[in-house]
Amino acid sequence: MIRAIGLSTHVWNNAIRGTLLLAGFPVLLVVLSFGVSMVFSAGEGTVAEGFAHAWRTLPAFIGGAVLVSLIWFAIAWAANQKIIDAVSGARVVSRETDRRLWDLMETLCIARGETMPRLAVIDSEARNAFASGLDRRKGSITVTRGLVEALDDRELSAVLAHELTHIRNGDARLAVIAAVFTGVITLGFDLLLRRRGGGVADAGGTGADGTTWRGRRGSSGSSRDGGLNIAILAIGLVIIVLAGTLSVALRLALSRNREYLADAGSVQITGDADAMVTALRRIDGRAEMALPSQIQAMLLEHAAGTGGGGLWATHPPIEQRIAALVRLAGARDPGPLSEPAGPFAEGPVAKPQAAPPWGRNLPLPIPGLPPLVGPAAASLPVEPVPATPSADSFS
Repeated sequence: MIRAIGLSTHVWNNAIRGTLLLAGFPVLLVVLSFGVSMVFSAGEGTVAEGFAHAWRTLPAFIGGAVLVSLIWFAIAWAANQKIIDAVSGARVVSRETDRRLWDLMETLCIARGETMPRLAVIDSEARNAFASGLDRRKGSITVTRGLVEALDDRELSAVLAHELTHIRNGDARLAVIAAVFTGVITLGFDLLLRRRGGGVADAGGTGADGTTWRGRRGSSGSSRDGGLNIAILAIGLVIIVLAGTLSVALRLALSRNREYLADAGSVQITGDADAMVTALRRIDGRAEMALPSQIQAMLLEHAAGTGGGGLWATHPPIEQRIAALVRLAGARDPGPLSEPAGPFAEGPVAKPQAAPPWGRNLPLPIPGLPPLVGPAAASLPVEPVPATPSADSFS
């Protein structure tokens, strides 16, 4: 890997790492197929004969695994967004129903030449968001009402840019591919457990000659044929367990990797690393939602899935994400924030800095976004605004 000395090398490193992680799934599918082939070759007499038979039948098992994966992926492709909407309770919004959210998203898309994604809102006090959609041209960004109300325009733009990066990078599609591979691998293990319900002590199967075999321990527990059959079966099961465990670990590592990439992409789109940091601070500890694990892995933040940043975490801890932005993008971290800024606040809680309204990372505001936010607006009076403002209220 290239040593990360700035935001660009950080992005390159994570892109390379993500590609390598994704390439691991086909390898694990082949490993799983060999393990299954070993289990079904456990009636071949000797260990050597079992290995030889497993190797001969491996192509058939690989073909079966690939076929199941393709069918599973086709179903996911056709129904992915509908399932997500139904489970999350998201409702689609438009310029007329949510002018502020629409205008911020539209401005980002125009500035970057991106297709306007579908916008949806979940009526929840939690502060979270996620991107979905398997086609970059038909992406969808879903945010919670709590997030929209808690963040000012700079911070909300940073979060929307984070999710837009997920769409631009095809992360939703990668997540589905990873989920399908992991599902097929773990499904293979589950089916074998059900088939071999008696366990290693009661192993059985069909040999190459079509005869049914049953490998039970004798009274001494060391029957020659049974012992050899059990050895082959045990090796196959160990391979399957390892493949399943590694597939889950790869899927979670890929999820963590894409969060770092999306954070960096947000800074590249808005030029405002400070806003991404303060958005993460306002979300921290207030993001949990009762959603299926597959959707929780897509969220902007999932504290229960950080696991201290370990191997089984779906998301990097907030502190590590902020530290990466501070180190590589020059962001300023105000530290934990007790109260949300809200869409009409005079500025973030962070100590005022002598910098342009859109932060030191961007010399001028992005055209079309409200200029009177951030430290530069802290000394200006803020007039009352209606409960449902329009974009003109900020001009």
